[in-house]
Amino acid sequence: MSPPSLIQTHPKLTGAAPIALSYELFPPRNAAAEESLWATIRELESTNPDYVSVTYGASGSNRSTAVALLNRLLTETTLRPLAHLTCVGNNAEELAEIISELLDHGVRGILALRGDLPKGASTAPQPGQLNYAQDLIELIRRVEQRRTALLCAGKVAIGVAAYPAKHPESPSEQHDVEVLLAKQRSGADFAITQVFFHPEQYADLLTRARRAGVTIPIVPGVMPLTSVRRLERLATLTGVEPAPALLEALGRADDDGERRRIGVRATVDLARAALDAGAPGIHLYTFNEHGAALDVLDKLQLLRPGRPALPRRTLAPA
Repeated sequence: MSPPSLIQTHPKLTGAAPIALSYELFPPRNAAAEESLWATIRELESTNPDYVSVTYGASGSNRSTAVALLNRLLTETTLRPLAHLTCVGNNAEELAEIISELLDHGVRGILALRGDLPKGASTAPQPGQLNYAQDLIELIRRVEQRRTALLCAGKVAIGVAAYPAKHPESPSEQHDVEVLLAKQRSGADFAITQVFFHPEQYADLLTRARRAGVTIPIVPGVMPLTSVRRLERLATLTGVEPAPALLEALGRADDDGERRRIGVRATVDLARAALDAGAPGIHLYTFNEHGAALDVLDKLQLLRPGRPALPRRTLAPA
């Protein structure tokens, strides 16, 4: 019998990790939106998140704006960006170039997504294109392998989507879990869930995933439940209805302040339930607004690990 390892004889060396914190941002559509976004970024930066994700338009429609935002985050802030990347509408060669470009700019985290299909598009595999997130993960790993020396033998962190409620195109919740397991086998490091409205949805996903052999962290994606319009729109997209009592309470609110308090309280309850179920962190969908997100974070009282302040780098004007 082999002697016990150092880790086995010193259990305190493997203490619990702190709760992870991250936010989602999307590239601005105009100058006014950019100014507002950067006010939000500065507020969020002060909370010391582990990373911020930057969305990517359908078929790469806002690629240049997304890359510009990623560059500014890398050069003007202390934030670590996670770049969304979708494979719909691009072939493998085009996507390999985009991945290389992201790595050249200093991005070390990619959220690999299939992306929304254009209206009327076929779900059948198209010749020359990557059709599933699993294919994109494998392509990222191939690009990474070719650039090992440039990355100092480092590894790109690859995230994927997970679905607490059945994906609209999926035949079953079990199929969603099988897809998540396939993504893990292809090289995914962690998953972030799509929006959910009921605590048991995340807990059930975690149970089903672990039973199926999924071992990667599954981070719950939580949105501030403060806007009736946004809740109704997301319910249409996901097929999952918010709690009627919450919609009723928000609708009865006398003003925006009361509506925000009601929504923040409901969001905190949802996030706490996910943490109690075993969530390794919280990913907040900010919709480029920091007020409600910071209210949620304040009431959650997550302990954030301290990090030394890093000097900001500024680029000289071209």
